[in-house]
Amino acid sequence: MQVILLERIRALGQMGDVVTVKDGYARNFLLPQGKALRATKENQARFDSQRVELEARNLEQKNEADAVGERLNDQTFVAIRQAGDTGQLYGSVSTRDIADMITEGGFNIARQQVVLSQPIKELGLHTVAISLHPEVEVNVTINVARSEDEAERQARGEDVLVLRDEGIELETFDPDAEMGEEGGEGGEMQELPDAEQN
Repeated sequence: MQVILLERIRALGQMGDVVTVKDGYARNFLLPQGKALRATKENQARFDSQRVELEARNLEQKNEADAVGERLNDQTFVAIRQAGDTGQLYGSVSTRDIADMITEGGFNIARQQVVLSQPIKELGLHTVAISLHPEVEVNVTINVARSEDEAERQARGEDVLVLRDEGIELETFDPDAEMGEEGGEGGEMQELPDAEQN
């Protein structure tokens, strides 16, 4: 299906571009969200008459996103999760979790604005992109730890996944070793006296 974009959309094009997209993407996302119009002569004329208004609205939204982005960029948010000794989480940190953390931190973010190729499944500091506007993207750090103390240590740069070497030493049997004093001289075995019988 051909559509006219009403705003810049990553990997598709700029405002006013006529692009071909899959029917389901257009019907289920672009058209209901008001991000595009079907590419017809009537809609093209409508877009041309509203272009100045759309560009002004887009510029206003971009300026708002820039202002939020300046405050949000390089912020760190802590996610406390259960994990094994190797650092693998027993669950994951998803886009919804990240959006909720950022919203609790005083920013209004929807999970669709979190750019995450796959959920976070291990402890550590993870850089995540937040798309505030099609032209404004900032990065935040998600500090995934098992406790607040561990999160503080990670923030200082400590590696909390270092496994301590227990240093267990095992004694092994060496068949070539000479027998000690207990075995008698020459390696011969001593006979034990018979038990006295009554």
